[in-house]
Amino acid sequence: MIKKETSFIDLKQVKIDDPFFSRVQNVVIHTMLPYQERVLHDEVSGIRKSHVIKNFRIAAGDEKGTYYGRVFQDSDLAKWLEAVAYSLTVEANPELEARADAIIDLIGRAQQPDGYLDTYFIAAESEHKWQNLTDCHEMYCAGHMTEAGVAYYQATGKTKLLDICCKLCDHIDRRFGREAGKVTGIPGHEEIELALMRLYQATGEERYRKLAAYFIDERGRDPEFFHKEAAARSWSRTDYMDKQPPSYMQNHKPVREQDTVEGHAVRCMYLLTAAANLAAQNHDEALMAACRKMWDNMVDRRMYITGGIGSTYYGEAFTVDYDLPNDTAYAETCAAVGVCFFAKQMLEADPDARYADILEREIYNGTISGMQLDGTKFFYINQLEANPGMPTNAYGEEEYTPERIGWYDCACCPPNLARLMTSLGSYVWSSSEDTIYSHLFVGGTASFETAGGVKIALTSKYPWNGSVTYTVEPEQAGAEFTLAVRYPGWCHQMQVKVNGIPVSGAVKTDKGYWMIQRSWQPGDTVSCEMEMEPERVYAHPMVRADAGCVALRRGPIIYTFEGVDNGEDLQTLRIPREAKIEVLPYQADLLEGIVALRVTGCRKKTAVNPALYAEDAAPEEVVTLQAIPYYAWCNRGMTHMRVWMQE
Repeated sequence: MIKKETSFIDLKQVKIDDPFFSRVQNVVIHTMLPYQERVLHDEVSGIRKSHVIKNFRIAAGDEKGTYYGRVFQDSDLAKWLEAVAYSLTVEANPELEARADAIIDLIGRAQQPDGYLDTYFIAAESEHKWQNLTDCHEMYCAGHMTEAGVAYYQATGKTKLLDICCKLCDHIDRRFGREAGKVTGIPGHEEIELALMRLYQATGEERYRKLAAYFIDERGRDPEFFHKEAAARSWSRTDYMDKQPPSYMQNHKPVREQDTVEGHAVRCMYLLTAAANLAAQNHDEALMAACRKMWDNMVDRRMYITGGIGSTYYGEAFTVDYDLPNDTAYAETCAAVGVCFFAKQMLEADPDARYADILEREIYNGTISGMQLDGTKFFYINQLEANPGMPTNAYGEEEYTPERIGWYDCACCPPNLARLMTSLGSYVWSSSEDTIYSHLFVGGTASFETAGGVKIALTSKYPWNGSVTYTVEPEQAGAEFTLAVRYPGWCHQMQVKVNGIPVSGAVKTDKGYWMIQRSWQPGDTVSCEMEMEPERVYAHPMVRADAGCVALRRGPIIYTFEGVDNGEDLQTLRIPREAKIEVLPYQADLLEGIVALRVTGCRKKTAVNPALYAEDAAPEEVVTLQAIPYYAWCNRGMTHMRVWMQE
């Protein structure tokens, strides 16, 4: 029998003050959110039109016009509102809050009397509501709006958007289920499941938990559900999803029987986030066991070193074990964000450092690579090798341009990244009655109800430095509890001291945490020194794309080589196994502040023999190579890039 071990603390209990992520949050709050707001109002020229605000005005009857955009365009606005809500917990902004309130009023006017809310079907095809669950995304949009409603309520105490979402979910609950008078059905794109769990936890209304359980348990009962739905329709919005196998939408077998991550990567992560939450709430060992199996399959066989998942462009999907090409990697930003959601729920159910290790990998690598350092351009996909001008970077799609752009026709990733970064404080700590867990070394302060009330300040220069200090301030001197500090999987040696004295009673558990149990006095300190040497990383021999190659890592940061530092034709370079990796001093004026790596390498001379094939290998010259953090690549113009280098 499993039980929910801990709870992540509320955003209002956390204040991030971190040399790395405070800058990121500042960019998101002061540049990205205002930029995205202008995009949603169609006020930015030279990029793809959003039209989402106008769609809501049309649906509300505020103005005449024609719906424009993807069928799921509503979700862009919902995710932006959610990010705004989180930003208000980081920094008060009455003007932004007032504008958000006005948008919420607009959403309320667009909602129909029965609770239905989807501007595409209200404005464009009202006769076809709920007839195409496969690819028309009504429940996907409802899920994102519901997440926004919960977040806005928790951040501001205002209930208007929450009430709209309750009314919408009540409408869905009246329609779907196995009870008399309802119809059976599941969404093609999961999202409503995890939103319903959040709504249940915010309101305590059992119907929402039961509806989430219905959608999770119904999935896979009829693997041909979506094909049957398509065959029964006399109209079609698109025929793309109709042709996908059941596994593409995780419908090939019941969730409890699944053991590999399949299909569309984002859908899979949203489903597993909800499943892990429900399993913990319901003490459902069978469901949690399935989540663990799929986690292991994802991390051990289907995840890039950067944390990216979903290796193929065709369907934004997982393929088979060890299929991780670099130049055609898809690794959608939304999928990396989804891994963070999944990791958080697994950590909450079972505080195990293996989940926090992946969460850390994502937040320092696979997610923030999706945004330009200035917050105004974005990657949809995150390649691990870029060769500008080559067909492998194209497919004729804007997503494969090896340069971030201002917006996308399918613009799910930018607001998804914004909501993750503004809510980052809720991923750092969790607690129970007698234990406080430090999962991420993100600086700042946090308050806990543990042991009668505790405040902890964490200071560090992470991720560039492995020194971290906790200052503990219990409300009552002598309060007894355990501070659990993660021992990172990348770290080979970690020393822990309490008040300057090496800890003798600390126990590094088999779940990867130092468990420091004591009677705490105000001002007690815990200092951690983590060895942070650069190291080579090698892929499993079954990963064909990385055979004979090496990647560089230091601490939680994955490094890459760019043409701007090392010249083009990076495939002509190699790093000798015996070459020493040098850590350069922190450079505040380079890429908003980084620690770069330097290594002596070799370059094949391409001009010596012009023949396409020759009997002799091209001669080499010794060169000095520089590597930068992967997340920061492509901030100095379009360039060649490689994470995996020949050795």
